[in-house]
Amino acid sequence: MRIRVGVIFGGETVEHEVSIISAVQAMTKMDQEKYEIIPIYITKSGEWYTGDMLKDIDYYGDLDLLKKYAKNVVLYKRKGSFVLQSKGLWKKIVKELDIAFPIVHGTNVEDGVLQGYLQTIGIPYVGPDTYAAVVGQDKVYMKSLWLQEKLPMTNFVWFYDSEYKDNQTEIVKKVNKLKYPLIVKPASTGSSVGIQVVHKKEELIPAIDEATQYDNKIIVEELVENLKEVNISVLGNIENTTLSEIEEVLPSRDFLTYEDKYIGNGKIKGKGGLKQPVKTSKGMLSASRKIPANISEKLRKEVEEVATTAFKTLGSSGCCRIDFLIDEKAKKVYINEINSIPGSLAFYLWEAKGINYTSLLDDMISISIKDYKKRCSKTHSFDSNILAGFQGTKGLKGMKGKLGS
Repeated sequence: MRIRVGVIFGGETVEHEVSIISAVQAMTKMDQEKYEIIPIYITKSGEWYTGDMLKDIDYYGDLDLLKKYAKNVVLYKRKGSFVLQSKGLWKKIVKELDIAFPIVHGTNVEDGVLQGYLQTIGIPYVGPDTYAAVVGQDKVYMKSLWLQEKLPMTNFVWFYDSEYKDNQTEIVKKVNKLKYPLIVKPASTGSSVGIQVVHKKEELIPAIDEATQYDNKIIVEELVENLKEVNISVLGNIENTTLSEIEEVLPSRDFLTYEDKYIGNGKIKGKGGLKQPVKTSKGMLSASRKIPANISEKLRKEVEEVATTAFKTLGSSGCCRIDFLIDEKAKKVYINEINSIPGSLAFYLWEAKGINYTSLLDDMISISIKDYKKRCSKTHSFDSNILAGFQGTKGLKGMKGKLGS
């Protein structure tokens, strides 16, 4: 009997379309003899849909049409099973799931919100748990934990948009203590959304204003001089990790933009019945890169060691991508950030190691099952009920003193 895998993607995030690309890529590569693949698409308004047509990227050119033919569902636990149930007057079970596979990017889905829901209903799921998802998405939390481990990072400051609004002068003064050029980022978005490079002070305020459109927490970092950007993927959990090949990213600008990563030279494609064509892309494959990276053995070893420590420090699980910045002149490595659920799941970094995408997905599912079994082995509740015999509101009279003590 095949394992029923619910692939969850989309969501209320500026990386909505990126998630669709990553998920469709993955679904085409899953071993269909081993897994029954059940797509679960979350719209930008938070509605959940399922249906085989959701496996085809060409159908996403007209989301209203897509929603008409897919089934609107909810996911919940029913009599020990995890089910997708249709909504409306005549409710029925559409599909049962054994495991959930979130392939999501950005705020409201990758940042622990979705993982918290899955953990609440108790379904096994692939990737980071709620805690690791939170710190893996928020660059301020992430870097604060790495600071405790003394991992090499560029200097940075952070602040809330409310602080900036109330006292712009003080915030700008705080930022100007850093060495220009700077890079301004929303703290919890990915795919380079809302990010700008600032070469001089006059450019700072417009860059911050742009970043505040996407997040209430902003981080500003010093830009690495003589920059070479390299990435590595880590597969595993806190007990065991495996490292991919290291790639060297070849951006056409100061940093790899959303367009570099996901649009590239994508062609316009359509399918019969669509009102609008959809622009497709090879995802992260559309970016220029060199695999393996052209770096010394010493720098390679440092990247690998720092990546392993960073992964374990955040309590990560599944397959992540960790981005590094190298000052070529100083021969110095800086860790930049982790992508807990990276675009295209970084499969191309594993292919360079002889591990194909199908095997990578299989490994990720196996790791999640091990994580689930370990989580279930821990005590999370007690069989005893301290409210047994409790006499309703009448009993509160005698409890007042105890509750207030």
